[in-house]
Amino acid sequence: MSAILIRSFGNPSSVLELAEPEYRPLSAGEVRIKILAAPINPADINWIEGTYGTRPILPETPGTEGVGEIIETTDERYPIGQRVMLLDYAHSWQEQRICETAKLFPVPADVDPLQLSMLKVNPATAWLMIHSFTQLGGNVCLVQNAANSAVGQCVIQIARVLGVTTISFLRNAEMIPELMRLGADAVFTDDDAGVDAARQFISERGLQVRLALNAVGGDSALRLLNLLSPNGIHVTYGAMGRRPLTIPNKFLIFQDIQIRGFWLTNWLANATEEEIHATYQSLVELMQRHVLKQPIDSVYQLSDYANALARLNDPTRRGKVLFST
Repeated sequence: MSAILIRSFGNPSSVLELAEPEYRPLSAGEVRIKILAAPINPADINWIEGTYGTRPILPETPGTEGVGEIIETTDERYPIGQRVMLLDYAHSWQEQRICETAKLFPVPADVDPLQLSMLKVNPATAWLMIHSFTQLGGNVCLVQNAANSAVGQCVIQIARVLGVTTISFLRNAEMIPELMRLGADAVFTDDDAGVDAARQFISERGLQVRLALNAVGGDSALRLLNLLSPNGIHVTYGAMGRRPLTIPNKFLIFQDIQIRGFWLTNWLANATEEEIHATYQSLVELMQRHVLKQPIDSVYQLSDYANALARLNDPTRRGKVLFST
């Protein structure tokens, strides 16, 4: 059985290697899972570089999320053949993994495993940010940057199902038609001209902007702040621009804007099992209805990890790069 290992932090192209790990017998309450698919997320690259919010004890196998099928079990509630999503850090860039059943979420066999492998992070982040901070719907809407990111696209699709108006910003204007096809209500370029156009859109429709979702930081985050209605909430969940978020005093004093953050890892650590399962069940149902889907660019075998990593930086890439076993 193969696994990708990281033995030291650094550039993924130089610190990863393919290994043949030894697999121990199962203990009570454990299952052995054959990993079916696992995406490469930005967090995985940061994890390998040693720049993420948590750092593993090395050597270790990367992979934030993934989906698998049980091939050996000690728990009758999780029979052989059951497909599952890994709720903990998945270590999914390997062919097999042993996992406690308490850290699994059963998933149906009638949903594409490639899509299910991407269920844990981006759809859940989008769903929880839409539901957790303020009441949306009617004339109360949200704005977001990085709209063409995986989370941004999930926000658009989920909001459409819920009847929530979305105003989205992105850098590449060529992607605007694609986001409109996904169900975006309005998409603008992430610059001052885009903000002016968004203000007109908001005014003409009598909208209140109560939630801003920021994955970029810097000037892009500030543009979202300028569109928020009084008492709105500005949520940062990413830092793609690697620029800090600087808050002018006027937003805090005169508009009572709340500045919040969101990290799915914290939510998973603190939510109840019932809350976690209810959230993911809602998302699975959207996938079964074919109203929630993430674009896939390419799929690689574990042994071809060098080409998979190279594909991440290809300017022609459209969608996620995944491993499949």
